[in-house]
Amino acid sequence: MKDILILGIESSCDETSVSVIKNGREVSSNVINSQIKIHEEYGGVVPEIASRCHTEVINGVMKEALKEAKVTLEDIDGIAVTEGPGLVGALLVGVSYAKGLSFATDIPLIAVNHIEGHIAGNYLTHKDLEPPFLCLIVSGGHTHLVNVTSYNDFEILGKTRDDAIGEAFDKVARVVGLRISWRT
Repeated sequence: MKDILILGIESSCDETSVSVIKNGREVSSNVINSQIKIHEEYGGVVPEIASRCHTEVINGVMKEALKEAKVTLEDIDGIAVTEGPGLVGALLVGVSYAKGLSFATDIPLIAVNHIEGHIAGNYLTHKDLEPPFLCLIVSGGHTHLVNVTSYNDFEILGKTRDDAIGEAFDKVARVVGLRISWRT
């Protein structure tokens, strides 16, 4: 049976990431271009700067991901891209790039919801994981408690109304004078 290879593109905030995933459970490559140093001087992510940085690096990150996985675009069966939620401009860069790549190569395009992507990431870490299960998503921009009833069915049991826990932590740290070191 032929392995299924998906090229995954993520640009919802301040990191440009491209991965090659084999059969939905194995990471063949994961290349990340971080913008942490750029945004640190502003005390948080500046959406316009994030979008510009994605534009500058996305093609190189994609090429490096293919190289690291030892595959070419001809080997790829699908292109998955984060379509939201996230920073509109940053998402636009990833979606536009993925659409162009899909059109140019005739590889099917798969839109991925950012929150569902966080859930699906668990399948890469826990290869035997199968629904149903509860998933707590805690990130810089999102905090959700989700009942995962099947691979494609999710029920949000609760979520923050304004700030995500990660964002609230950053704000409190700034107010009390703690040095914020993202994703250390």
